[in-house]
Amino acid sequence: MATLTDAQKAATVIISLGSETAAQVYKFLSEDEIEKQTYEIAKIQKLGSEDVEEILNDFYALCLTQKVVTEGGVNYARNVLEKAFGNQVASSLLDRVTKSLKTKAFEFIRKTDYKNILTTIQHENAQTIALVLSYARSEQASTIISELPKETRIEVVERIAKMDRTSPEIVAQVEKILERKLSAMTSMDFMEVGGINHIAEIMNQIDRSSEKYIFDELYKRDAKLADEIRKKMFVFEDIIMLDSMAIQTFLREVDSKDLVVALKGSTAEVTEVIFSNMSSRMGDTIKSDMEYLRNVRMRDVEEAQQRIVAVIRKLEEEGEIIVSKGGADEFI
Repeated sequence: MATLTDAQKAATVIISLGSETAAQVYKFLSEDEIEKQTYEIAKIQKLGSEDVEEILNDFYALCLTQKVVTEGGVNYARNVLEKAFGNQVASSLLDRVTKSLKTKAFEFIRKTDYKNILTTIQHENAQTIALVLSYARSEQASTIISELPKETRIEVVERIAKMDRTSPEIVAQVEKILERKLSAMTSMDFMEVGGINHIAEIMNQIDRSSEKYIFDELYKRDAKLADEIRKKMFVFEDIIMLDSMAIQTFLREVDSKDLVVALKGSTAEVTEVIFSNMSSRMGDTIKSDMEYLRNVRMRDVEEAQQRIVAVIRKLEEEGEIIVSKGGADEFI
């Protein structure tokens, strides 16, 4: 059998179900998933009966693995699978499920207003809050962290960063508590949650004053962890790491008023780099506006800097610039 992608295998399974059953499956997919699967189904021309049988057997084994992991935990699943398929296949199935299977756990959290989530979890312990926020959208989590008590913020950030895997049993217990409070819950599988990348994404969207406080405190408690998070982020001071072309590109996109306010509270190094990449006319205009700007609140400076960082990240996502972090070969 030719090497097939997971999407092609999924398309093969859907085709094998028949149109009526496939239509029922589609009801549980997102619009993006429907679009991708329909595209893959349309591309498939012919597959031999042996190939289809192999794909379906593999699909059945993965479904069985997911079921026993969810209902009985990883150790229980391993015992069941080893009896059914042998040690080697059982290990392979468990590895595939626990590393790549997407979850529907806490799906209701991602659709809930952050204020309701905050009200529900703010009095829980830091570990529970970290678990819930690991499943939340990053913009939800960043807003919630900003409104937590200062000491709790540090605990939560530290626990999300150090989180690796959480057992289905624990997730289910927390879900049941939130179900009673929010009256909404979906099915749960097993997945990786939290981690450095997730908390870096959250911290990238958190307000500057909270970000500074969190990092100041986190460096006192765990400097190595703080450095690992920081290397995954991009903040205003990192503008000095951009090349001239990238700086000139984002300068064309940012609001000049934001630039004036942001530079008012910037470091001399950042200010110098930015002015060196401006035309003389633009530089004179910005400097003149800065001279006339008086009594600027630090909060306004931080918000302006954050808007500029948002422009830089957007350009990076669109492939207009490259943001290098943590060494020449690492990019974000």
